[in-house]
Amino acid sequence: MRHIVFAAALASAALAGFLPANPAAAQSPQLEQACMAVAKNFLLVPSLKTGIVQSFPELDPPGARLTYSTREDAKPTDYNNEIECQFDKATPPFGLVRFCISKTCYGPGEQEPDNRRRFEEVKALMARQK
Repeated sequence: MRHIVFAAALASAALAGFLPANPAAAQSPQLEQACMAVAKNFLLVPSLKTGIVQSFPELDPPGARLTYSTREDAKPTDYNNEIECQFDKATPPFGLVRFCISKTCYGPGEQEPDNRRRFEEVKALMARQK
């Protein structure tokens, strides 16, 4: 009986937010890799060091976001850049819909012509990597 009470208390604590959720739950490594590829193509770097990586395959549109550093010897305090990516679907081929780096967004509907152009460039590069 004591084990049942403990299990019920543990489940209640998890639901109430007192225990951290499993960070890997509902994550999509494929979406995360696609967003890293967007960042590398946009930033013109061969590799990125990532900090926190989150993906949302269940949202509409599905997407991912991550913190990153372009420094080879990055320390935890260096991961202060952020990218967010949105895709047509959560499975390959993903189909890039939009991405934002810091506070600047790039997509087909952006008002700034250069931001639309950068989006089209990254989308073309992503299509070539299939």
